[in-house]
Amino acid sequence: MAVKLYFSKGEKMKKLLTLLVIGLLLLSGCSGSGSSSSDDKHISNLQIVFVPSRDADAILTATEPLKQLIIDEMATHGYTIDQVTITVSTNYEAAGEALAAGSVHVGFIPAGTYVTYQSEGVDVILAATRDGLSKDFENPADWNDGLPTIGLPEQVTYYRALIFAGPSEMGQSLAAKVNAGETLTWDDLNAATWCSGSTTSSAGYIYPSLWLSENYDGRILSDLANNIQTTGYSDTSARLASGSCDVGVGFADIRSDYEEYWKTPTTEIVAGGDTYGWGKTDMWSEVQIIGVTPGIMNDTVSVSANNPDVTPDFIAAFQASLIAIAQTEAGEAAIAIYAHKGYVVVQDSDYDSSRDVLELMKDR
Repeated sequence: MAVKLYFSKGEKMKKLLTLLVIGLLLLSGCSGSGSSSSDDKHISNLQIVFVPSRDADAILTATEPLKQLIIDEMATHGYTIDQVTITVSTNYEAAGEALAAGSVHVGFIPAGTYVTYQSEGVDVILAATRDGLSKDFENPADWNDGLPTIGLPEQVTYYRALIFAGPSEMGQSLAAKVNAGETLTWDDLNAATWCSGSTTSSAGYIYPSLWLSENYDGRILSDLANNIQTTGYSDTSARLASGSCDVGVGFADIRSDYEEYWKTPTTEIVAGGDTYGWGKTDMWSEVQIIGVTPGIMNDTVSVSANNPDVTPDFIAAFQASLIAIAQTEAGEAAIAIYAHKGYVVVQDSDYDSSRDVLELMKDR
């Protein structure tokens, strides 16, 4: 037999109020675990990785102020970040793999590295802008006037890779042919010892390979008889200076970045026992340009879709923060080592041309 409970009018009102309070408490508890929770905007250690396109120690020193700048700017978007850790990967692939694995939050990586790892959970959120250069010629001989390449105030979203001939006898013979208006043959290039970077480096491998492919019947860097993979552009420049490489590839214009190293006597030693100088004379005349690639999309700021801290809210906050930081004097100084001047929001489709280049090199 069913039992019916009867309440007085006052008891019914009390019952209704009790249920209402319980419902509000339950709703309050649910909202505490949502995206607006302060816990969701607390990151104990924001991990950022840079690629070794410059000397690792130099990158770490230059970007040290960026840590506090990020903490402070992200705080204006409601984020509490206890610390920021910046590392430099051993090579470009290692940076892409760290992002794909979710072991880092943010990576400053080239377009080639981004498109290589995009399918594994790496998302582009920003592209760097940089100063234009006083030289931006398609004819390599036009770069070889012996004068420094200087930055211009106009901002550009692309850069070029150059093929550099060093001061070795072989390097100078190649440069002499180019400056005389002669076309280099594959045999000319294949007789030289080359220095190139990681296989996902846009300026250190991919676009120089594209240049070779377009001019020498589909051949790329891996088809050369003697090609040494270096750890970065400082390594490439040092090997050009020593003559262990006749030809090197890199962004335009690495001579601006390494001119001081080039002309400093090798007897000068920096902390840690590394040789600072390479003991040469004038990098602008001793290193000549023998090839120029098409324009390359600027470096990316990419994030890991496999890191639980990287939410749409985090991405929006970090985009706004980094754009704002780059507009400050301290921020501009912190990112200058990569020749970045600012950042703009981009999307994956902006890198379709980079993806086409990688497709060209597939299975090579």
